[in-house]
Amino acid sequence: MSDRPSEGEQERQAEQGERDRPEGPREPDRAGKPQGADAGVGPEADPEPGSDPGTRADPGPGPDPGTETDPGPGPDPDTETDPDPGPDPGPGTGTDAGPVGWFADLRMRSPGPVPTATLWAALATGVLSMVMFGDGLAVNLLLVALPATLAAYWAARPSGRRPRRWTLIWGVGGLALLAVPALRDADWPSFLAVVTAVAAGSLALHGGRTWPAVLFGPIGLCNAIVTGPVWGWHGLRERSGGARAALGPLLRALVVAAALLLVFGALFAWADAAFADLLGGFVPDASVSGTPWRVLLFACGVVGALAAAHTAAAPAPWDRVRVPRGRARGRVEWALPLVVLAVLFAAFNAVQLVVLFGGYDAVLDRTGLSYAEYARQGFWQLLLVTLLTLLVIVLALRWAPRAGARDRVLVRSVLGTLCVLALVVVASAVRRMDMYVEAYGLTRLRISVVAVELWLGLVIVLIMAAGVWGARLLPRAVAASVVAGVLAFGLASPDALIAERTVQRYEETGTVDLDYARDLSADAVPALDRLDEPARSCALRSIAADLAEDDTPWYATSWGEARARDILADRPLSPKADYTTCARVESELLYER
Repeated sequence: MSDRPSEGEQERQAEQGERDRPEGPREPDRAGKPQGADAGVGPEADPEPGSDPGTRADPGPGPDPGTETDPGPGPDPDTETDPDPGPDPGPGTGTDAGPVGWFADLRMRSPGPVPTATLWAALATGVLSMVMFGDGLAVNLLLVALPATLAAYWAARPSGRRPRRWTLIWGVGGLALLAVPALRDADWPSFLAVVTAVAAGSLALHGGRTWPAVLFGPIGLCNAIVTGPVWGWHGLRERSGGARAALGPLLRALVVAAALLLVFGALFAWADAAFADLLGGFVPDASVSGTPWRVLLFACGVVGALAAAHTAAAPAPWDRVRVPRGRARGRVEWALPLVVLAVLFAAFNAVQLVVLFGGYDAVLDRTGLSYAEYARQGFWQLLLVTLLTLLVIVLALRWAPRAGARDRVLVRSVLGTLCVLALVVVASAVRRMDMYVEAYGLTRLRISVVAVELWLGLVIVLIMAAGVWGARLLPRAVAASVVAGVLAFGLASPDALIAERTVQRYEETGTVDLDYARDLSADAVPALDRLDEPARSCALRSIAADLAEDDTPWYATSWGEARARDILADRPLSPKADYTTCARVESELLYER
């Protein structure tokens, strides 16, 4: 009997070998789908529809049963859309899907070629900065910001970006903040306005609607300070490639022309004093001591304009930054501490109402404090209470239970009650500061902290509104409140308000703190001008001396400074207000702070 297999067995062995042989990649069929195991056949198939072909599905930890997932911010018709947005996992998915960082989805785009108009606008920004920023800040801030804004606008157009509603809100708000130095002479509200204007400008350039976009926007501007000039230099080199042959003769002609103007202009100016005066009005200051400063201002203007243009052409997608959500706590674990805190707030507010309607005399007799000491003792503590309350609300929202509708009602009820009680604390703090001002007068520190306390109360109101109508607009609403608050603070002229309150106290009590009044800016001159002599001249002596020595040009002079000069020109200071007289008057009118 032969050992050779039969023909049927040979066919079966061949089929078995064909099945056992590893299968390589196959050509797709007519429908464009892979065949065999890659098509989802066999044990390696992916049971999940929509998964990558040929890979085994990874189910991951999955969502926590009974928890409510956050779909993440959806598209906003009022902001610029990213041409390549990519997947949007939504907040909280970083912790659900594994150890994914906050910035895992933050992919920076490269801008296109720099437009020629952007280069010219950056050059104009540098020239205006060099000419106008050497003598101070006033309306020159607005004049320099205009070409920088045009540079950003022309850079954004090739990328398909167009100004939308919120872009215009941030842009107009930033330019309005830059008008504060043009109107007010005081430096401290002007500095606050300029810093806030930079933040508003970053929001206008980047867009964004989430907390990371609001908080991290200025970081993108800092990064563009490096990448923007490099981007502009590459664009300049591309445009000067065909003109290099003509660049040498042009530079030589400019050097010869400058030499001729310098030599003959100097001779003509030496020969005629009138021509020298005329020439001096046109020729800018080119002294050796001021040249490095002018060059630095020119470089800062060009770099700032190119940074804004680069950001507008390729904004950082900060909306993709995903802050992981905290683990939801149980109802008792979450609500019990907040309920105890709310009861404490209610007890404190009840005491405030008793004091308010029952009079301060009984409380002062019981505590042994004076009227002003009672007010001063509580304000700073209540300001800290307001700040800590906002922190508690933020942390409570992070770990709030979110299993269903009942949990949402619990969260809104507890946090809403805490917010209402916190508003009463804000009102009590403002009332205490008002009592303190009545006793000791208004100062820069006191008016500043009252403004901060009022803004914190506004933030609490915005949080309450977000709990009713949704938190989608909350980040931008809080940022807009900062812009509006700083703008209102600057336009209200704090130094003028302080002087007004000082004069009012003088008219009521006959006392005035001349030493503090002398340290105010020129914004206080219209109010201090109402004082009687010699107190008026003593209060305005330092301000008048500063204005007399200041010979800044019109673009570096604020409206408050110009108005103060007009008032002092109409009513000059009394010649009797010398140092000895003012020292005597100050000691007579000084009151204990």
